[in-house]
Amino acid sequence: MKLVLQGAALPTFLLENIARATGAERIEPRPPQSTHFHGACRTNEFEQLLPLIEAEKLDWAFVASNTKLSDFGLICFDMDSTLITIECIDELADFAGKKAEVSAVTEAAMRGEIDYRESLRRRLALMAGLDARVLARVFGERLLLSPGARELLDACQQAGLRTAILSGGFTYFTERLRIELGFDFATSNELEISGGKLTGRVVGDIIDANAKAQHLARLRDELGLRKEQVIAVGDGANDLLMMAEAGLSVAYHAKPATRAKADISINFGGLDSLLALFD
Repeated sequence: MKLVLQGAALPTFLLENIARATGAERIEPRPPQSTHFHGACRTNEFEQLLPLIEAEKLDWAFVASNTKLSDFGLICFDMDSTLITIECIDELADFAGKKAEVSAVTEAAMRGEIDYRESLRRRLALMAGLDARVLARVFGERLLLSPGARELLDACQQAGLRTAILSGGFTYFTERLRIELGFDFATSNELEISGGKLTGRVVGDIIDANAKAQHLARLRDELGLRKEQVIAVGDGANDLLMMAEAGLSVAYHAKPATRAKADISINFGGLDSLLALFD
């Protein structure tokens, strides 16, 4: 195994303590901002250093040595607050004058306190009657890719991975991102629109945590991949089932419950931080 730390400069005293705690055989600085500890083991002594590591705003991960990005065949992203910086439903609610109400439900759902299906129904009901033209404004004025998203996606595509957006969000946004960024697949909820207004409902079945996991498993099987050849990236409780279907689960700026169950957490850096883990 190797330990990869990245982010700000690694203080010498911390580097020495980490090397000692993990029994690292070799330390390899990789400019501009990562350090690889080869032959490292995760120990209780290392765990005791985590508050110091996180105080320095360093991301860390133990990964198998010599792992290459090309060893994987599929990477799946959640959309809201993962691939992009916003929660689209919260921004739609802002135009309806109900952002605070909707955001509160969104946060509770992401923490796993409310069933996702129920939370989506509640939030959408608050936006019944909203002019559908607002969708274009959210996409054009407020939607931004998360830092490092394009770089990670480009690297994955160049390494031969297939790419997917699996989201409990909305097709208006996922389809535009799929086309703009060259994703191979996208799955999400379709907003129902009547007379140019949102009805407060979705068309067909709700894409929830179970559905996201099922879609990942289906893509994995259709592509003839093993579980260990799949990466899943998410931030909320409704991503955990999807992440459990992947060989490498990545929590991106995630809620505590999601970080606790992920193989790797990116808490400070951009999505492209994932690239530093591979040889």
